[in-house]
Amino acid sequence: MGEPLEPRRDQAVEVVDRLETAYPDSTISLQYESQLQLLISVVLSAQCTDERVNKVTEELYRTYETAEDFANADEKQLAEEIYGITFHNSKAGYLKSIGEDIVEKHNGEVPDTMEELTELSGVGRKTANVVLQHAHDVVEGIVVDTHVQRISRRLGLTEEERPEAIEQDLLEFVPRRNWQQFTHLFIDHGRAVCTARNPDCGDCELADICPSEKGDSDVDLASGEPW
Repeated sequence: MGEPLEPRRDQAVEVVDRLETAYPDSTISLQYESQLQLLISVVLSAQCTDERVNKVTEELYRTYETAEDFANADEKQLAEEIYGITFHNSKAGYLKSIGEDIVEKHNGEVPDTMEELTELSGVGRKTANVVLQHAHDVVEGIVVDTHVQRISRRLGLTEEERPEAIEQDLLEFVPRRNWQQFTHLFIDHGRAVCTARNPDCGDCELADICPSEKGDSDVDLASGEPW
């Protein structure tokens, strides 16, 4: 994107300031009590709502408390226990593999580096960023979920389409102090106002600095994402 960084940096700061006022309690919505639970929940949340994940894991974590429990799980039974989660059969395989790798390669502890996390089954950079930020207090990137992907493009903060490219674009001008909260604010705003199909532009805190028009933006169409 050829636009100078300073205008985009100023816009990003303004966006964050306004959204922090609108959503003062913005934070992660997944429920967890340990680093392992967070990792499992984030893996399950891919293409699935946090609300659904929280409902399923409330019972799941009573049965599976350690990485060894997941490593020793019967995959078919595990799939049944996470039924209702999108792609539950595939994710059951991910969870068992994650348990095995954590036991065999990481002494039963959730790893704390991007490289090690992304070597686990079902863990990409987005998932790893969430785990690093909330399990290890390590902030080295911006979590780009579908809300960040959609809204950052609507606001003209990026023209990129792939999450990895969007993240690298945002990292150039979003102040590092805002990297973690940036995602939570965009998720809250995406759920409440800037929805995929019917954004409430008339009641949007960002309307005067957003170049997109309600129902008449090519941003979502260009991405090809099923928002």
